[in-house]
Amino acid sequence: MVRGFIDRVVGLEEKRVWHELERRAKQLPDNYYQDYKVMQKYLFVTGPADWNSQKFIFTNLLDLLKELASEGRKVTDMTGSDVAAFLDELVIDLGSKSWQGQYRDKLNRKIK
Repeated sequence: MVRGFIDRVVGLEEKRVWHELERRAKQLPDNYYQDYKVMQKYLFVTGPADWNSQKFIFTNLLDLLKELASEGRKVTDMTGSDVAAFLDELVIDLGSKSWQGQYRDKLNRKIK
């Protein structure tokens, strides 16, 4: 019973943080917001599997996009032409297990 309450409270905090990230994203100029949503979708599939790493990456992406927008620079000025490789490097540099890595480990444990 206590565990369920704690899970709900922690979940509420994560939800609050998520809504704050989304609010910040919507404050970006439209083209930067659209680019953020595309990068976000990519990271949901290939990015870190844990919430703290996702939160860290999304927070930093929003900071970078806000800076680019204020300077009138394009997203590819930051990422280079291979945006996916840039995002993959963020995940690797963070030292976080990606969804792909998590599934790879699970597969290897199941098949002997």
